Order: sequence, then structure tokens, then C-alpha cells
Amino acid sequence: MSKLSAEDYEYRRTENSVSDLIYHFVFVPKRRKPVLIKEVAGKLQEIIFELVKEHNWRLIALEIIPDQQIAHWVKGRASSILRKEFPELKKLPTLWTPTYFVASTGQVSTVSL
Repeated sequence: MSKLSAEDYEYRRTENSVSDLIYHFVFVPKRRKPVLIKEVAGKLQEIIFELVKEHNWRLIALEIIPDQQIAHWVKGRASSILRKEFPELKKLPTLWTPTYFVASTGQVSTVSL
């Protein structure tokens, strides 16, 4: 993934707040099973785009690599939809590990706060 541009760091403004939160999420299929391939990866991408639109998030980049609150929603919705559309996935007790990684990628110093 390329570096983020200056416009990716624009502040989000609402009536009561100003924010600049950029997150990098990584979540891994249960037992590192290679389930995020071909049609499954495509459907997962559709689900993520749907959630982004539904929650008015701004998605800067998305990369689904076969071996690899927001994470909870994505994992929950994705598991449900993928299992309905791909019956072979129902054989697995779960698609995801119970953990995920998230980090803020912003560049705000404590002086700015």
C-alpha cells in the first residue's frame, strides 16, 4: 500500500467535534485457514464497502490478503453473509479468531492537542 497523501489526513468536522482518526485493521481467519480467496474475498470486499457507506466512514485503502467495533462489525456481518452464500464455510466452527489488531496511523503530536 502506498503512503497516505496530505488529503487523507483532512480533519472530519461535525457540529460538536473535529477529528482525524485513521486506523489500520488486521484480522486473521480462524486457524489461519485460506478462506479469503476468489469469490469469498470479493464478497468480503462488498460487505466492507456496504458497512463503510452505511456508517459514513471514509475508506482510504482496502487490501484483502488470503492469509491474513469496526473489526467486530466487519467480522460479524462478513461471517454471516459468507456462510449463507458459501455453504462449505458452514463446516467450520468459526471463520475468525477472536482477536484483531488496530493502530492509529495519524500524525498528531501532543502539542497539537
